[in-house]
Amino acid sequence: MIENWDNFSAPYTQAVEELKIKLKGIRKQFRQESQHSPIEFVTGRVKPKDSILAKAQLRSIDMNRLETDMQDIAGLRIMCQFVDDIHMVVKLLRNRRDFKIVEERDYITNNKESGYRSYHVVLEYPVQLISGEKKLLVEIQIRTLSMNFWATIEHSLNYKYQGEFPEDINIRLQRAAEAAFQLDEEMSQIRVEIQEAQRLFSHNKGYLEEEKGLKPKIN
Repeated sequence: MIENWDNFSAPYTQAVEELKIKLKGIRKQFRQESQHSPIEFVTGRVKPKDSILAKAQLRSIDMNRLETDMQDIAGLRIMCQFVDDIHMVVKLLRNRRDFKIVEERDYITNNKESGYRSYHVVLEYPVQLISGEKKLLVEIQIRTLSMNFWATIEHSLNYKYQGEFPEDINIRLQRAAEAAFQLDEEMSQIRVEIQEAQRLFSHNKGYLEEEKGLKPKIN
């Protein structure tokens, strides 16, 4: 059994914070070069003790094997505007040398029966501790904003129904998942126009800030 949960979770917290900085750094580099960033924003968390214990019991995971058998104790989510951005993010992760990808699960091409869509990447991430290097498993979920909206609602309903949804809610969730996917498809069709509008908006916003004295003028 784990006697000190703070000590157990500390390296995972460090891994999440380091990866958030690195992923936000990728986004910043794209924007500094005036390019569309495939990363819209990044969130992260360490699974709390109660959730770890509940999942361990549900999946029959030995408490002495949590670090190897539970992949999402440390978890991050990367939000993207377009489905193509998800594939670009995956490619960027594959090219990194500061961690190792140990598993990929494509729930976009092969969505779950419930309608869930997302791309999951499991990393083996090395955390530097005063006692030496410790390699941890970290799960990254990469989604569009519409996929995340659906998944958040479905997750909330799961707490109420414990996964046993009434048939009418199950049908509506599947319809909503298809509607969210169609939204992503439509947005992808006008991606060029959307990105051009966003560039114009950013440019005009910067100009207005200069005129109002909120931003120093560039001579």
